[in-house]
Amino acid sequence: MKTRNAIVFARVSTKDQEEFGHSLPAQLKKLKEYADKNNFKIIKEFSFSESAGSKIRKKFEEVVKYLKSFKPNEMPVLLCQNVDRVTRNFKDAVELDEMRRYEGLEIHFVQDGLFINSTANGNQLFIWESKVFLAKQYINRLTDDAIRSMQHKLENGECITKAPIGYLNCKDEHNRSSVKLDEERFMYIRRIFTEYATGVYSLRELTKKVAEWGLRTKTGRKLSNSQVHALVQNKFYYGVMEYKGKLYQHYYPQIITEDIFNQCQEVREGTGKKHVRYSEKPFIFRGLVKCGHCGCTYTSELKKGKYVYMCCSRTSKAGCEAPRVKEEHVFSQLAEVFDRMAFPVNIMADIKKHLQETHESKKEFHNASLRSLKAEHEKIQGGLDVLLDALVYGSITRDEHDKKAYELKQRQKEINKQLSNFDGADEEFSMSLKLLLDLVQNAGLLFRSSNLEQKRKLINLVFQNLSLKDGKAQYTLVKPFELFLDEAKCSSWLGSMNPN
Repeated sequence: MKTRNAIVFARVSTKDQEEFGHSLPAQLKKLKEYADKNNFKIIKEFSFSESAGSKIRKKFEEVVKYLKSFKPNEMPVLLCQNVDRVTRNFKDAVELDEMRRYEGLEIHFVQDGLFINSTANGNQLFIWESKVFLAKQYINRLTDDAIRSMQHKLENGECITKAPIGYLNCKDEHNRSSVKLDEERFMYIRRIFTEYATGVYSLRELTKKVAEWGLRTKTGRKLSNSQVHALVQNKFYYGVMEYKGKLYQHYYPQIITEDIFNQCQEVREGTGKKHVRYSEKPFIFRGLVKCGHCGCTYTSELKKGKYVYMCCSRTSKAGCEAPRVKEEHVFSQLAEVFDRMAFPVNIMADIKKHLQETHESKKEFHNASLRSLKAEHEKIQGGLDVLLDALVYGSITRDEHDKKAYELKQRQKEINKQLSNFDGADEEFSMSLKLLLDLVQNAGLLFRSSNLEQKRKLINLVFQNLSLKDGKAQYTLVKPFELFLDEAKCSSWLGSMNPN
């Protein structure tokens, strides 16, 4: 058997992974045993500890740069423990896949029992792309510190953006960002809502009134009609922040009541017209489809109590002539795509086996991370107990105790949030894995028989860039779902799984 050159890629994301099951020495030992067994000569090792996040992937880039230093027909084999050791996002996967397809790269995932090269069959490619897809679903829920911090602030009622007119950004006693009333302007805001709620003034007339009252922006300019229009729709003034479509209660002083706000919305939408939240309407394609003519979002409306029609909102391109389409017509088009998804029966067991192995790999990482966070939480609690003892025995002052205790409790809150994120990530992964297995077995039936929210989730999962043009659905499929279509009829699904 001809000896082939290979490089070893071993990585742990966090210190706790080094301690629980995925240590670098353990990975290297397995990879070297595999190399010996399969007649590979290891010419270089890449072994390091780093986060799987996109901001610090320098070592991964070193591996890619080293591989690309070889001519395509001389490129060494890449050995790694499993898919999530080498990549946890689509960007990395695409880069490796391009090298596999065009530069002769062969990758062996030892623990997964999988290898891919330029002649990989449909089964191998599906397993590879499915593992990357599942890892992506999982890691998306384990957001970086900045996003976690932002979400934590939102849920604690803290403003994360520039304060709206009538308020001022400031710092609280702990030097954290906060918001307070703008004593020079907040009464003007209250008057705007009160006057507009009467229904006497149009928004244009109200804008003129505001100028006469003397209200100006922080830069000294008069408020425009669009600014006043946005102002009377801002829920922040009655105690609610809106961020990416979700509502969060805040704890800052309220300038108006919710009743006054709702009265203003009734006036804005037409006297006596009941204000109904768009998000409450039970439409399958709400917010999921763009117009192929002008790029606006398609809206749905109920006619005669039973017929649902979809039409372009025309919010950004006046005069769009996109036709109105029945929701059932669009549904049928997507259902046909799901009907075409199929797999050869003889490889079903192999696919399920590899997906289960991916679940086991994720479980190891998940449990190790939870143990580490819980251990840190207990250590902090011990520190708080020591601080209290020090205060009782007079070793530290009240101010010293309060300052340090505040820092420790803030870290405990962050840990609690991270633990919650891991629970969410675990649930997201399990749901994605179940959907993959269900889709493999009967995608068309699953899509047609699921409830409305499940249908929306399936559409989000499988389709991207979904739009309508002249009533026809246009889209691209998320990997690995593009491999589903009619592949049962193709010979590309067949082939040996033997690396040699």
